[in-house]
Amino acid sequence: MSRGIEQTGGIRCMWMRGGTSKGGYFLAEDLPNDIAERDAVLLRVMGSPDTKQIDGMGGADPLTSKVAIVKKSDRPGIDVDYLFLQVFVDRAVVTDQQNCGNILAGVGPFAIERGLVAATSGQTKVSIFMENTGQTATATIETPNGIPVYGGNARIDGVPGTSAPIPLLFSDTAGTTCGALLPTGNEVDVIDGVPVTMIDNGMPVVVLRASDMGISGQENREDLEGNAALRAKLESIRLKCGPLMNLGDVSDASVPKMTMVSPARNGGAISTRTFIPHRCHASIGVLGAVSVATACLLPGSPAASVAVGNIADLSTISVEHPSGEMSVIIEKTKDGAVEKAGLLRTARKLFDGTVFID
Repeated sequence: MSRGIEQTGGIRCMWMRGGTSKGGYFLAEDLPNDIAERDAVLLRVMGSPDTKQIDGMGGADPLTSKVAIVKKSDRPGIDVDYLFLQVFVDRAVVTDQQNCGNILAGVGPFAIERGLVAATSGQTKVSIFMENTGQTATATIETPNGIPVYGGNARIDGVPGTSAPIPLLFSDTAGTTCGALLPTGNEVDVIDGVPVTMIDNGMPVVVLRASDMGISGQENREDLEGNAALRAKLESIRLKCGPLMNLGDVSDASVPKMTMVSPARNGGAISTRTFIPHRCHASIGVLGAVSVATACLLPGSPAASVAVGNIADLSTISVEHPSGEMSVIIEKTKDGAVEKAGLLRTARKLFDGTVFID
């Protein structure tokens, strides 16, 4: 147990909205070094396992039951190391088997607020090593007068109002969890009779056509979660894909995500409905959107078959989701391979103080 917890029964913590997610941001030094102790503390912080998370800070939804652990980095050219943890709502599970690009949006401001990175006047670039996947991202934070500001004119779907923009640029994302962009070596595999693309461009995702699952792909989140037959079929496919994606037994894992795609209806390139993995996402994860956008560029894949327009010629792919859309900026090599991907996110500091576990 960390010294601070022993003395006060509480832990210094900042609660932030990052992108379309929300969670607790901690300095690594403020949490126990022992992983089992750390996870027990975080379950207590969130109030898990309990579908309402009534005795903790969690919001009874996977999108609001997330944790960022941040420390100053010893890596050359890197400012901070960031570990993402997903705290399950209804099970006593804390997992680091995935990354989170939404929570990532809050890491830069948090690092500056905690003095891990010195701000510059105007804008401050924060280089972030993502421990879950070994990737690097650069976040650009608005810091007039040398302090982060959260108010601004940037708008992202899934979040009311506007905030200061936080551009995120990712590099070397292919295969960070599964070992290869296409872990099976195929653009299309058939699982339980359904054509799928198993892809990892920053987030392990199984991409499949909504029509092959007996839905239009335009249903709302509640209807999809209430469709027991759909959920059972998705889980059967997911459990088979896990070992094929070098993820092993994924029964208790939060990856791979399951994204059903259909033609876009609102001017985008493709429409999505994503299970993460057992609840339907209110939007889509940042790195999940990068993986789906990349799947659109694979000829003959389920995503390419329903994508609208000449996808191969686009530098920005608009991925629609239940709350709106997310524009993924794609930079390609001369031979057409995806080299870098970027998105615009926002974040807001909600409180800074002490969260108690006793």
